[in-house]
Amino acid sequence: MSFPRLVDRRPDLTPDELVQAMTPPPMFDAVRFDTYLPNPDEPSQSEAVRECAAFAERINSDGGGSWLRGVFGRKKPDSGKRGLYLDGGFGVGKTHLLASLWHATEGRKSFGTFVEVTSLVGALGFAETVRRLSEHKLLAIDEFELDDPGDTMLVTQLIAKLTDAGVHVAATSNTLPDKLGEGRFAAADFLREIHAMSARFGVVRVDGPDYRHRGLPDAPPPMSDDELHRLAEATDGSTLDDFDELCDFLAGVHASKYGRLVDDVTAVHLSGVHAAPDQDVALRLVALADRLYDRSIPVRVSGESLSTLFTEEMLHGGYRKKYLRAISRLTALSRDLATS
Repeated sequence: MSFPRLVDRRPDLTPDELVQAMTPPPMFDAVRFDTYLPNPDEPSQSEAVRECAAFAERINSDGGGSWLRGVFGRKKPDSGKRGLYLDGGFGVGKTHLLASLWHATEGRKSFGTFVEVTSLVGALGFAETVRRLSEHKLLAIDEFELDDPGDTMLVTQLIAKLTDAGVHVAATSNTLPDKLGEGRFAAADFLREIHAMSARFGVVRVDGPDYRHRGLPDAPPPMSDDELHRLAEATDGSTLDDFDELCDFLAGVHASKYGRLVDDVTAVHLSGVHAAPDQDVALRLVALADRLYDRSIPVRVSGESLSTLFTEEMLHGGYRKKYLRAISRLTALSRDLATS
């Protein structure tokens, strides 16, 4: 029997669709500041809610330095900056806070992952991207990272142009802004650009353990191919792909289209899972895991465990935090199906 496969899909997005798609993913449609549940053992989380709400107030009021007075009682040293940077480990709710900030902001605004923002520039051109986004009050960038010199120059210049035009920029990342790029490329050659960009942000730290796994069991073990096929057949709207075939296919699809690739899929089944053979494949799997997660699409696998998707060498390299985030998210998604 043949099953629907991701590799048979041909996702595509026009430049206008890229702009229109700059909204929080479905998983974060209903999130708000009051739906964020701070860990009582981590005071930085409650503080982050207050900081984000205050930043939204500042955007909406367009008031100079008074945005942290009144309800919040004080003014902070970074209060004049047009950027807010949420720094912290994976699984502490940074995307929830970023999406809540987006929802709380009035007027025109945009929300996208770092990959989606750079893809927008590629599709529209730098000048047209600046023109369009300069009309917005807020640009929210999730999963902010600088993985190569080209991205460094592009994004630092984009943020400079937009903030100079009066746009507020909020971002989430696992890396402090002045440490971006470390371990990935010759970041020292771009320190001036990185530091100039980081100076535009006030940094808010969000500490705590990964909420996706507090008190919960590990991912279910991989199943047999026969069981995987049986469950794929029994799950309407699901897909079934060979892991190696999917990895080869993803190489020909820009990461900005991975969301469109999995739209309307109810569950993803992967046979023959094993450790990614190299870093290029691994980073594509990270991007796919992010799009599955923000659409709440569960995952079942055969072969090896999802926890072995990245080698020990990868987990000790410059992209360590990305790989750990992907394992965390895939583990949560595989648990979703195991308990349903």
